[in-house]
Amino acid sequence: MSVTVVGSLNEDVLVAVGRLPARGETVIGRGAEIAPGGKGANQAAAAGRLGPGVHMVGRVGEDPAGDRQLAALAESQVNVSRVYRTPGVPTGSATIPVEDGTGENLIVVVPGANAELSAADADVEPVRRADVLLLQLEVPLDTVYAAAAAAGGTVVLTPAPPRPLPEDLLALVDVLVPNEHELVQLTGAAAGARTPADLIALARGIVGPVVMVTLGARGALLVRGDDSPALLQAPPPVTHVDTTGAGDCFCGALAQALARGAELPEAVRYAVAAAALSTTGPGARGALPDDEAVRAVLPTVPDAVALG
Repeated sequence: MSVTVVGSLNEDVLVAVGRLPARGETVIGRGAEIAPGGKGANQAAAAGRLGPGVHMVGRVGEDPAGDRQLAALAESQVNVSRVYRTPGVPTGSATIPVEDGTGENLIVVVPGANAELSAADADVEPVRRADVLLLQLEVPLDTVYAAAAAAGGTVVLTPAPPRPLPEDLLALVDVLVPNEHELVQLTGAAAGARTPADLIALARGIVGPVVMVTLGARGALLVRGDDSPALLQAPPPVTHVDTTGAGDCFCGALAQALARGAELPEAVRYAVAAAALSTTGPGARGALPDDEAVRAVLPTVPDAVALG
């Protein structure tokens, strides 16, 4: 079994704040910490902690930040032989204020070398032979399309940051994993609070892939394209410290479960458990669980509820 991730690698600057700022407001941070990040690399690190056979395809700069990103992925048992150095361009970065108490965050990304990842970079053997290919939208859309077109296995796409998705790309995607805000933007619906029934209706409007909507502390919704009921999978009870990267952990865990041959309900249950555990420490990777930790908590995961 194997999982390949094509996507971004960033250096995160995590800033602890008493509360997140409103538009135009300044707040004082209590401290800052540098940590490895990037949606693609976070997903790869999560998958690597949970099992073998994980490859990363991406770009970093010829700088110390790039060195740190490669070392962090290698420590998570990820093969980085297809992460290319990019002369004259810095490694991507992200600034992330994290709110005390809730762990909620805001994220501002500067792409750097991620913007240089090309379609040719993505049409490589680890992509073609992977059981599961994980994609996001922090690299050029042409590159995402090239990777999906080259894939021989299951294609999982996180549509973040959200942008319109061409029909020919959606046709190549097997599982789409938006959060509820991304789902609203993808479908062109008006912003606002949504019930699970509302989200199911929006997800059923996306033609092609299975849709898994991540709901933060509420878990995830599994919406299939057939007439079967949607499933609402709640997470196990945990004490949240920092929600940064929880969605990426969900995707990495989902990919490992699917690569092992799990059916979708079983895979989403495993992914929800892993994502919940990932919020119990600081940063996007501060509490990434291994497979033993996830299996230990699975008995405390509530049964999924059928909706619709």
